[in-house]
Amino acid sequence: MPGDGSPYTAHPPTDRAAMLEAVGAERVEDLFDVPEAVRFDGDLGIEARSERAVRREVRSVLDQNADLVEFLGRGHHAHYVPSVVDHLADRSEFLTSYTQYQPEVTQGFLQALFEYQSMLVELTGLPVANCSLYDAATALGEAALLAARVREASGETVLVPGHVAPGRRAALERYVDGAGLAVATYPMAGGTVDVAALRDVVDDDTLLVYAETPTVRGAVEPALDAVGTAADDADALFCVGSDVLALALLEPPAAAGADVVVGEADALGLGTGFGTGHGLFAAREAFLRQIPGRLVGATEDETGRRAYTLTLQTREQHIRRERATSNVCTNQAWLALRTAIHVATLGAEGMVDLAEDQVRYARDAAARLDDLPGVTAPADDAHHFREFPVRVPGDAARVRDDLRDEGFAVHAVDDDLIQVCVTEETVAGVDDLTAALAEVVS
Repeated sequence: MPGDGSPYTAHPPTDRAAMLEAVGAERVEDLFDVPEAVRFDGDLGIEARSERAVRREVRSVLDQNADLVEFLGRGHHAHYVPSVVDHLADRSEFLTSYTQYQPEVTQGFLQALFEYQSMLVELTGLPVANCSLYDAATALGEAALLAARVREASGETVLVPGHVAPGRRAALERYVDGAGLAVATYPMAGGTVDVAALRDVVDDDTLLVYAETPTVRGAVEPALDAVGTAADDADALFCVGSDVLALALLEPPAAAGADVVVGEADALGLGTGFGTGHGLFAAREAFLRQIPGRLVGATEDETGRRAYTLTLQTREQHIRRERATSNVCTNQAWLALRTAIHVATLGAEGMVDLAEDQVRYARDAAARLDDLPGVTAPADDAHHFREFPVRVPGDAARVRDDLRDEGFAVHAVDDDLIQVCVTEETVAGVDDLTAALAEVVS
């Protein structure tokens, strides 16, 4: 019963007055500490315009954006998303769905999520996968918390590569702080794990060892088995980070002894959102009831027909807070659906072909850049997937900025390294990037 004319306020004035009295406030506004300078005064200060005028003004603003060819990677990769993904995922029954609580009205969506989980199971080699988390960073944080809950290891330290992306490590540290865990790094040799140094670091206090393939610098990790063995020897859990396209070409992490696999699933289905994404999470069956988020399972209805339902929802909305494994609430399911559609569109052979292209694009682009005087590409002795580091003469940040002035965006990794990511979306611009870099470093 709206009491103030608002269709969104369910309480009449008498109810609101009683609640305010209970908390010792005179007005609803007293419950919020909003500085006067930023309070809404009832006037947005926006002149009314026609639709045509608004379009013209917005277009003039957007035209001021820099028109850059983005050779950017390090977790966000520009892959072509087939139009069928948009056409199917934008259907109202998918786009307006929240969580699929009612299986009797959401069988189609539940089946799609079940297929998504099945795809991850096949790609990772692990028997259980959930229907997505926020991104790779939060998936890694959830893996560390899972390790703390199952306590197959007695340690308190999560070991991550020295090259791990700063944002991913920061998210991990925030996740594990409340559990009393610490995050430490182990050394890298070039672009991959220094196994001997790792063995010196792993000890009885190690709870989880995390390794990536490909790494944040695009290097394919050749010693994944050895990393898994080092973790196992210390009775620590082994977590592997990857992405849904790379896994189509690489050996399943389970074959290297991975207990948990995390990473970016948005490499297919989403394009580049530079922030919008969703994380993959797969684990051994022993951890079934400790996996965060939601799991879709297959069952039968009362007539014996195959049916789908949310079988495990170990989050605090569904069970007692103290038993919850996560607070993943947002509808990541729609993003998982997009990835499932993209993967299904490509098929197994198409996935492998596209993954092999990423190896070839990186190899060929590195060869072109390596021919430039003073440039070394790749800057490490490794096989690369999509992206690779490039050693440049002079200050890498200056080279990055000068390339931006020429219309190209790359990462500056440290003082003398830039990083270049090449996919099917940017491979046509490699010649122009090569010419621009030659000019910049000359």
